[in-house]
Amino acid sequence: MPQFDPKSLKTIGVFTSGGDAPGMNAAIRAVVRSAIHHGLQVKGIVGGYPGMVAGDFQPLSLSSMANIIQRGGTMLKTGRLPEFHQAEVRAAAIQNLRDDGIDALVCIGGDGSFTGAHLLWQEHKFPIIGIPGTIDNDIAETDLTVGFDTAVNIALDAIDRIRDTAASHDRLFIVEVMGRDSGFIAVDVGVAGGAEEIFIPENPATVDQAIERIKRGMARGKKSSILVAAEGHKPGRAYDLADAIRKKAGFDAKVCILGHIQRGGSPTAADRILASRFGAAAVDALLAGHCDAMTGIKGHDIVTVPFDKVIGFKKRVSPELVNLVRSLS
Repeated sequence: MPQFDPKSLKTIGVFTSGGDAPGMNAAIRAVVRSAIHHGLQVKGIVGGYPGMVAGDFQPLSLSSMANIIQRGGTMLKTGRLPEFHQAEVRAAAIQNLRDDGIDALVCIGGDGSFTGAHLLWQEHKFPIIGIPGTIDNDIAETDLTVGFDTAVNIALDAIDRIRDTAASHDRLFIVEVMGRDSGFIAVDVGVAGGAEEIFIPENPATVDQAIERIKRGMARGKKSSILVAAEGHKPGRAYDLADAIRKKAGFDAKVCILGHIQRGGSPTAADRILASRFGAAAVDALLAGHCDAMTGIKGHDIVTVPFDKVIGFKKRVSPELVNLVRSLS
């Protein structure tokens, strides 16, 4: 585990980066209140890496954290900055942090955000701890990420509603959920929502397989079906699936794309608790002199994992869950 001397630690900066995720505010709150409890000051970096480069910092207090734990999104805003790949841009950001008296950072985001954080340590030895915040749940070395549980429950609620219409009209629906490179949302929603088939990047089903499962259901008297598809690299791919199913089998498949609705809204209790644990653990890690690492969860235990074991590694969905969707359809 990379180390630094925490004796000079007086002020922590916290920021959210990449796509927003429900529970980010709970993580910010935990970082701020835990740090203040230990006698530290906290400054928020507004807008993620763009705010770091622009020097957009604001003091955070106990009172500024009131009534945010239940809010979706992120009070600190978030953004992406492709220019952060340039060493001179990162150097300017570090200078801004040091000029403002910030001694260490907590980064709440995903793999891309952690890549930038990792470079700040490698190049400038600036202490930083990451908190995995992404609805995709695709970060290695942690069982869960902040926002995933909320996204699954939002998608599941939508599917439950769609199933009512599907049953009323004897229809086939394809519901597209988020997940560009991972199928964690699709698999969990598929199991919990009773889908006939799931389409995910890691273990893609074929249109012929989906048609076969629909026909099996029809043979035992089933008149409506739900298919779940992760968006993959082409949001809206559910329309292509619907078109292929219609051409091959003659079934008229209706499409519902949930899109960014899965990112918004009040976080679930599970996400609030997870984010709170991660936030407090991030402060504890910095106080212990740990850095260039991520807080995660394994089973019921909070762990701290070096970025070297996280960044660039792909977490895969459970084959057991994929098989479970298909065997129960």
